[in-house]
This record gives sequence, structure tokens and C-alpha cells, in this order.
Amino acid sequence: MAEILQLADARDRALALLRAGEVVALPTETVYGLAADAGNGAAVARIFEAKGRPRFNPLIAHVDGIGMAEAVGVLDPLSRRLAERFWPGPLTLVLPLRQGSGIHGLVTAGLPTVALRQPRGIVADLVAGLGRPLAAPSANSSGRISATTAGAVQADLGEKIPLIVDGGPTAVGVESTIVKVEGGRLRLLRPGGIEASEIETVAGVPLQRGDGGWVEAPGMLESHYAPDARLRIDAREVRPGEALLAFGPRRVPGWEKAMTVLNLSADGDVREAAANLFAHLSELDRRGARAIAVEPVPETGLGEAINDRLRRAAAPREIAMETRSQ
Repeated sequence: MAEILQLADARDRALALLRAGEVVALPTETVYGLAADAGNGAAVARIFEAKGRPRFNPLIAHVDGIGMAEAVGVLDPLSRRLAERFWPGPLTLVLPLRQGSGIHGLVTAGLPTVALRQPRGIVADLVAGLGRPLAAPSANSSGRISATTAGAVQADLGEKIPLIVDGGPTAVGVESTIVKVEGGRLRLLRPGGIEASEIETVAGVPLQRGDGGWVEAPGMLESHYAPDARLRIDAREVRPGEALLAFGPRRVPGWEKAMTVLNLSADGDVREAAANLFAHLSELDRRGARAIAVEPVPETGLGEAINDRLRRAAAPREIAMETRSQ
């Protein structure tokens, strides 16, 4: 099983492993990430092998600031303004890949763009120590629930990686928001830890929804973030045999007969709900739920990100299997 080190004791060991081309599970403000040197093809391949991730699904490259981002991608004025406002933080920018960037093609899945983010904490510290970006998708098996604790990483990937850095539960609980500037327009590729309205205020233009029909950023597979149990979202009642993932102070009819109940936020706070989402789904799996009814969550604020994850978690699993086989 993987060695687990507390945050205060882990830097030197983690940096040595990364320099040696290994993968390390690290806490970020969003979820735990599985990190490797983004310029080392063999190291990046170990991420895909550990996760069982499709090779056409690109990774986020984490940088230690705008200076490193400029060496890797081409920042237009709007992307720069967003980076200056939201970095470090849970915003990922998809940018044209700069020639000679040193980013391995596995990170970009062969696309002419690269997804960049400056995180807080130990990931940014290790990027600075390494002197190169770190590729770091979520530290979980591909398509499954993202990990928000070191224990969740150990339970899923502990036999496949050498080290997990334990920084406690992550603060945000859902992955970063991903946006892309195209011809002066701003497109939302994945809702996440920064609300769309905050981005629109800084950008001065509306965020356009909808993708181009292909995977151009992480988290865009139709089936993703899935627990073992089947999800039924926007449930208006609880059916026999279902567990209940609740939201807010009021319950849907039949909740008393649910096999077990967890509430994302008893107060109806979408930020608290986002922080609890993946941990609660994992806990319902551990309790033996085979089907989960999910009460409606409003689309406002971080509710957009929560509902995006729930829709992908509830998508037919056959979609994921067919996609991975192509």
C-alpha cells in the first residue's frame, strides 16, 4: 500500500519521487490530485495506468504562476485578466499550446491546446521546486468518485502509487472550473469551484455553455464521477430499496423508508454541499447502497457544478465503457 505522510513532513519525499518520474497523490483546494512531471512521458503514462484513464482525455498542467503559464501556453488578454484575478485558485484556462513548451503530448491528448491552473498549497510548492508544471488529474480510478481525503485515495489507488500526502479533507470538494477563450468569447467547458457569475463579472462577457461535441478538457466524458450505486437525480420521492442523498431541510416523500440517508447540507448551502458531494457518495457506497435517489439541488452558484457531477455520475455506464474501447 502507498505510504501516507502528513503535509508538514512530505515535501522532500514527494519532490524526490516526482524528480524520479513517479506519481504522487497530493491535496489541492478542490480534490486530491495524482501528480507527475508534465514533461516526462513515462511519468505521465503512470498517471494513466494508475487511473485506467482513456488516453484521449487530456490532463490539467499545474503551474506556479503566470510566468510559468506563459512559457507553456499563449495567454490572450481576457485569459490573462482571469488568471490575475482567480489564480491561485480553482480556475483552469484552456490555452493554445506554445511551441517548445516541454509539455508531453500525453498531457494534451495530442490537442493544440493545454489546460493550465495555478493551485494553492503544496502542489504549487512542488511545481516551484521541480521547476516544471505538474500534470495532476483527480486521484481516483477513471470515471469514479473523486477523492477528497487521503483515506479515499488509499482505498482506491493505494496499491498502485508510492505516496499519498495527507492534507486533510479538501476545502472546495469539486474540481476546478474550466473555461476557454475563443475569438473574444468565453466558453464554459466544466463548471467547478468558482461560480460562473464570478467569472462573468471579471470577464465582462457572458459564459457560453455547451461543448463542441468532443473531449477538449478534463471532466467532459458523459459518464464520470460515478459511485458503484446507480443514481437517480432530481428525485421527487424515494423508491423501495433506495438510499437518499438529501439536500436542505425538507425531505421528499418516502424518505423515512430509505435504506440510509445522508444530507449534503441540512441548511441548503450549496458550498457546503459541494464540499460534501464526493465524500457522501463514497459513504453511501460503503453503506451498501445499490441505488441512490438524489433530491433536487438548485442550479445557482456552485449548484451548477454539483448538478454537472451528478448528471455525469448518473449517466449510463455503458457510455463510459464504449468510449474507453474506442
